[in-house]
Amino acid sequence: MDTVREVTRVLDEVLSLGGRSASFTRATALLGAVPQLDSMAVVTLITTLEERFSIVIADDEIDSDTFANVGALADFVAAKVR
Repeated sequence: MDTVREVTRVLDEVLSLGGRSASFTRATALLGAVPQLDSMAVVTLITTLEERFSIVIADDEIDSDTFANVGALADFVAAKVR
């Protein structure tokens, strides 16, 4: 599974980016760089990632580093899937 691609799709869906995430790379900054990624969107994103990847994300596992960029988020999800 290409976790980066799947996470990018989820970002596009949750943040209503209209396909703009197609240009995202692992280095694409998220927090502070994507205006749609506010606190409410983070909650929705976490819930969607849990459903899509059949994972459980505990509150204490989440910090700003997790959402720093696409690569960090994809690596976090990949580690949870394992």
